[in-house]
This record gives sequence, structure tokens and C-alpha cells, in this order.
Amino acid sequence: MTIDTLTLQGRDRTHTGLAGIDVGRLKAMRNAGLRSCFNHLEDTRYRLEFVARIRGREYINDAAARTINATWYTLETLQGGLIWIVDACEMAGDYSRLVPPALRKVRMLLVVGEQEDLMHHTFRGIIPDIHCCASMAEALQQAYRYQSEDEVRVVYSPSCYNGLPTKQLGETFRREVNEL
Repeated sequence: MTIDTLTLQGRDRTHTGLAGIDVGRLKAMRNAGLRSCFNHLEDTRYRLEFVARIRGREYINDAAARTINATWYTLETLQGGLIWIVDACEMAGDYSRLVPPALRKVRMLLVVGEQEDLMHHTFRGIIPDIHCCASMAEALQQAYRYQSEDEVRVVYSPSCYNGLPTKQLGETFRREVNEL
């Protein structure tokens, strides 16, 4: 496979794939101490994972993005307009660091959880549509109904640790997308 063929899949998938190769190589190291450290790395399954294309719109599962920095990388990496589903919490940190990529790309923000006020305060005037949703299913229904003339992707990037395992969050997103 050439690098040109690889990059046709998109920069986000290329980076994830290359990181997976590096992790595989690191796990095969001969030094048992180092190898055991890398054996505990989590699967990249829930990092910029393509879930489905429904009515021409891509749904991206980024449940592993549990920090502001990880979400920043996601928003910077994905091309085009975005509908961002977030699990906002006060202890996540300074959401204002996400304003520059949100200003350029995010068309709608769907807040799952109880921190709608925090997100409204941070992104008012930056993101045109901000809505609080009681569940992932409600957020995905809002995203599904969103009308846009430009291409928009739906990305779930929680940006905080809400106490639930990444696998549970990722599988919930996948299940709800597949039920649309």
C-alpha cells in the first residue's frame, strides 16, 4: 500500500492506523518490562471510529476522547462542518481552548448531561445551535433532523471523564446510531 492510497482514507484514519502499527510493534519488543507497559494500552476502537453513513452523513465515534486536548485534536482533524455531541462536566478543564476549532467547524453542539450552562457560556456566539439533551438517543435524533446545505459529520467526543468506561460510552453511541 502506498502513502497516497493510505491518505485517501482521510488524515484521521491514517493517524489512527499508524498509531495502531506503532503500538503493535511496541508490544512485540523483547524487553519484557517495556512490553508489559505497552500491553496495557487501550484499543483505539473508540478513537475517530467511523460507525455509519446515514442519509449521506457520517457518524464518528470518538468516545475515547475524554480530555479537552483529545477533543481539540478531533475537532482539528475532522474536515468539513461538524455536529458535536459532548458529555460536558465542570472538572474537564478550560473549554475555551476549543473555541478556535469550534468557530471554524462546529455547526451544532449537543450537550448530554447537566452542564448546558457551562457550554452556553463558553460557546455562545461561536456555535449557532446549542441544545441540551437528556440522552445519547435524544442527541442523535437532534443531529439526524439537522438540516444543512453543506456536508456535516456527527462526532461524539465527550471531552471529559464522566465516570463511565470508554467502552460503555462507545458502544452506547454505536447502538444508538444503528437504531436511527
